[in-house]
Amino acid sequence: MVNYYSADYILPVTGSPVKNGTIAVKKGSILEIYEENSPALADKQVQRLQGVIVPGFVNCHCHLELSWLHNKTPKGSGLIPFIKEVVKTRRKPPEEDPAEAMERADRMMYKNGIVAVGDISNVIDSKAVKQKSPIYYHTFVELIGFEPDRAKDIFRAGADLFEEFKPLKASVVPHAPYSVSRRLFRFMSKFCWETGSLLSIHNQESEEENKLFRYKSGDFLDFYRDLNIDISFFKAQARNSVQSFIPLLPEKQKLLLVHNTYTSLKDIYFIKRSEREVTFCFCPNANLHIEKRLPKIEMFLHNDFNLTLGTDSLASNDNLCILSELKTLHAAFPSLELTETIKWATINGARFLEVDENLGSLEKGKKPGLNLITKMNGLSLTPESEVTKLV
Repeated sequence: MVNYYSADYILPVTGSPVKNGTIAVKKGSILEIYEENSPALADKQVQRLQGVIVPGFVNCHCHLELSWLHNKTPKGSGLIPFIKEVVKTRRKPPEEDPAEAMERADRMMYKNGIVAVGDISNVIDSKAVKQKSPIYYHTFVELIGFEPDRAKDIFRAGADLFEEFKPLKASVVPHAPYSVSRRLFRFMSKFCWETGSLLSIHNQESEEENKLFRYKSGDFLDFYRDLNIDISFFKAQARNSVQSFIPLLPEKQKLLLVHNTYTSLKDIYFIKRSEREVTFCFCPNANLHIEKRLPKIEMFLHNDFNLTLGTDSLASNDNLCILSELKTLHAAFPSLELTETIKWATINGARFLEVDENLGSLEKGKKPGLNLITKMNGLSLTPESEVTKLV
């Protein structure tokens, strides 16, 4: 059976908006997009909807296994206190079944029109949920280890976990510049390059990260001391963290930089000169939850970068909803146009996760999912805008 949906606008993402257009879908596959008053629809039963039809959303950064930490962390405390709270809470017996929390989070994302997720995992616990889910998952097996002498053992454990996640798509990736030694970086870089894997890393989520790499100063020194980690080996780089670790990666490595809250214009110029295939991922609601600050979005707009969106985890967000992230961005940066940011929420993420052949845009033959955004002002989001999954 073919279903016909008409709306105030259809946003194909890879093409121009179609005002009062109609989209034909059969078993999730897009058959055609029709212009207003197309004669081909004369004898068709068309469901008329108010709002804007867009493809299914792509969430490039999530931590499904942290779902049980919802409402367990203070807001606005800063990154280091947030990390300490997460570590402390994870060491306690969970107050609810983590598997049930992950299943609920997965259902939440599905209901909110998310069709693909780049998910961070430190353990195997999320595999069962991912295998049952209608959502596509790429798992980033995340490694943490700042002490060089532990690098080989940590990497081997990560490689074993990577194997456990098969047949699901996965990569072995670093957590963050401040938590991964140069030696461990090299192990992962070699592995990702040899396996053709995607690489994701938390980047410049706090100014303390830049202080550590520039001057070997700031709150991270106390953080390591509290964890009894000796960092006498670490030398200040006299430059920000992103400029310090990117040279450790293969030149052709596909890289996702997540958060970028304290990324500077000099960092962006450095990344451009490096000629690496870099995608930036913004998680605005999590940034506000942790640091009460958003990235300087304007800096990224004119440099031809692939820009994407993520939700981060329920430990740092009240909802796993890409529309909510869009609303936060548009409220903070009113000059943004939905016809541009919808690409961040769909096709750009699909391209990074290498699923754009089927997801990310409304094109013939694709099965990208279909979302209806309601309570719009033309093609502009409002604080009341909501998403309904159609297909």
